[in-house]
Amino acid sequence: MTVKISFQGELGAYSHLACQKFFPDSEPVPCESFERAFALVSDGAVERAMIPVENTLAGRVADIHYLLPDSNLEIEAEKFLPIHHQLLGVKGASLETVKQAFSHPMALGQCRVSLRDFGIKASHTYDTAGAAQQLAASGSLEEAAIASALAGKIYGLEVLAADIEDAKHNTTRFLIMHQKQEMPEYQPGTTYMTSFVFEVRNITGALYKALGGFATNGVNMTKLESYQLGGSFTATQFFSDIVGHPDQPTVAQALEELGFFCSRIKMVGTYEADSFRL
Repeated sequence: MTVKISFQGELGAYSHLACQKFFPDSEPVPCESFERAFALVSDGAVERAMIPVENTLAGRVADIHYLLPDSNLEIEAEKFLPIHHQLLGVKGASLETVKQAFSHPMALGQCRVSLRDFGIKASHTYDTAGAAQQLAASGSLEEAAIASALAGKIYGLEVLAADIEDAKHNTTRFLIMHQKQEMPEYQPGTTYMTSFVFEVRNITGALYKALGGFATNGVNMTKLESYQLGGSFTATQFFSDIVGHPDQPTVAQALEELGFFCSRIKMVGTYEADSFRL
């Protein structure tokens, strides 16, 4: 049976490209929103969701960390995909005719210098592949789309400038989400990542003390991000990635100490670290 994988965006989006690369025999299912991509997995309509969470140039993808804690899904794996942006145009367009380029804000942020050098105005739209789709429909010689080569092929556009990302290390981290299952068994010699969200208790020094257990137990915390809850400036939730498996004694001890200073902890997934990290 072919595995179905949901993703946010139109066919040709970078998440679609990630599905092709990491699950070449899968059936990609485009969704208009991240919420819809999550919901299809929760409902059992698809087996997995391919979700971008951060980029080496543009930072974290908005909204994802709000959706993770309440999605009732867990992280199955992480994958890193080098991102190469193409400036796409309709037949007959050129760098001389194009006045503005449309794409998702994340992609535009990753091509800021190139667009400035081309003298092309950046204009936001909801999706990279969606920008390519709309350009193909409009046929405008004065507009371009920044999207993947896959999107250009799907929508019949030409590459006006190739690989216009501002830095060649431009890479996006994707999380593969699925319905909750048993935690993978710890295998010595394998490097794991564990992701979780937590809320610290409203006491002085709670965050400092909560994080101290990771330092004293020698557990490497690779990510710590905060965001506000319910429109309050005082209710803060944190998302964290650490290197390790909860069955390792040092990780177990650090998580236990974290619990002393938290009002809530929710594990989001334990999974093998991608080779990109190693």
